[in-house]
Amino acid sequence: MSNLAFRGVIAPNLTPFNHDLTIATDLYIRHAAALLDGPCVALAPFGTTGEALSVASAERVDAIGAMIEAGVDPARLVPGTGLTNLPETCALSRKMLELGCAAVMTLPPFYYKGVSEQGLFNYFSALISGIDRQDCRIFLYHIPQVSGVGLPVGLVHRLKQSFPVKIAGIKDSAGDDDNTLSLLKIDDLVVYPGSELPILRTTVNGSPGCISATANLNGGEIARVINLLNKGQMEDAEELHRNVRQTRLIFQDYAPIPAQKRLLAIATGDERWANVRPPLEPLSEQQGFELLDKLGMSFRNQLNAFAQSLVS
Repeated sequence: MSNLAFRGVIAPNLTPFNHDLTIATDLYIRHAAALLDGPCVALAPFGTTGEALSVASAERVDAIGAMIEAGVDPARLVPGTGLTNLPETCALSRKMLELGCAAVMTLPPFYYKGVSEQGLFNYFSALISGIDRQDCRIFLYHIPQVSGVGLPVGLVHRLKQSFPVKIAGIKDSAGDDDNTLSLLKIDDLVVYPGSELPILRTTVNGSPGCISATANLNGGEIARVINLLNKGQMEDAEELHRNVRQTRLIFQDYAPIPAQKRLLAIATGDERWANVRPPLEPLSEQQGFELLDKLGMSFRNQLNAFAQSLVS
């Protein structure tokens, strides 16, 4: 399998904002470093959970550059670069690769709906040509319930056949386990489900792990499940997965991005963590404590321990 098959859990890390809604670079770097020093094998900065489409291209480049300058290994970063137009997606992708990132994660062009598979194939062909780098490695990003434009399995197969090295893999966030299993049948394609919910099926069928929003706070438990699965300890994995699944479902009852940020604000005492960029709205402190009660004492202890790594 490709050397880009990071085995374990990958966090699409949160993007913290100062009270004036500029990126809080100090928090951003500490959080990324703590995730990589702890449960995460890699990060996917500026994905959906990182509020990517609320963050300008220049801001993304500056934040990734600051992270690397602070000592984060760019070979463990797969930043999101998908925009609505080809020239800017090419430019942002090229810059991230110049910074040494392992690959980029790219949405299909998502403004025009109902486009043909041939049109999408032409787009990714032009993207690869426009990036114009030998080290170009792309993870496709399939999240049609948000983007409104999906990547059918047949199209992914065709792209992989046409660009066997440069199309490295895909993050499948559609929430359809059968679709993920179909993608796993494509030779040498690295496939990550976009949550921890299906990993009992996907890991044993060849996925190296998952890319999960809740890995920002619950990455340790998710990583333990994947590790047990890789060791063939299915019964133990199933038992732990019940708790991991319950945590995920509780978060899904809230707005997951504001919810995780509010919990970090509570745990660290830094109110900046609660900030989100419009049109998202912050979760109230009261709702945050309500969520903590639902998540239980074990999660709360884990959160507090993680918060200590962010403030020490």
